[in-house]
Amino acid sequence: MELQVPEEFAARFRQGPAASPPPSQSGDDLLDRVADWGPTATSRGLFQLVPVRADEDTALISRWMNDPAVAAFWELSGPRGVTEEHVRAQLDGDGRSVPCLGLLEGVPVSYWEIYRADLDPLARYCPVRPHDTGVHLLIGDGADRGRGLGTELIRAVAGLVLANRARCTRVLAEPDLRNTPSVAAFCGAGFRLAAEVDLPAKRAALMIRDRRTRMVRETRTRAAAESA
Repeated sequence: MELQVPEEFAARFRQGPAASPPPSQSGDDLLDRVADWGPTATSRGLFQLVPVRADEDTALISRWMNDPAVAAFWELSGPRGVTEEHVRAQLDGDGRSVPCLGLLEGVPVSYWEIYRADLDPLARYCPVRPHDTGVHLLIGDGADRGRGLGTELIRAVAGLVLANRARCTRVLAEPDLRNTPSVAAFCGAGFRLAAEVDLPAKRAALMIRDRRTRMVRETRTRAAAESA
């Protein structure tokens, strides 16, 4: 089925560079300008992270948060204001966490938070390195779950982080240990289960993807292409 871009999103991209969020909302200093990372190719089409605009995007994100399968782990169900408050807290912060929509062929299919793990409360509970970058995510439509899309997009986002953040050597995630589909998706995307961590709201699976993993994969890909 052909993907259709909602008119409000199409209009947003027709505006060009002037539509980019201000530096404080794009991780200008702390996350190397997520807004400028650009698209990356996946087997499902072009994927891109676009920083959230609270006034325009929270209705959609709130609808996703009210899906019982999502609410069980994100705990942001309820009126739109619940999601908007959560998003604005990041947008009004210092840029250590950037909320994004994940667009696949221009259509929003997922919600992401790209954050500095070394500046996050997570660092109180497990060893982190300078510039470690964390990701939170949800796949918006239940019909898209359980079909490998999460694994594909996690792999894409980890690649974007490592390609655009030269000082970052690891991408981290800490899904709820009970969320076995999420843990499996991270494993499928090249992450390893490094530890189980007791956080204030959950027992988490600490998932880590090292920069070396990406370098080994790229080396193997080049070698296979050269021998073909």
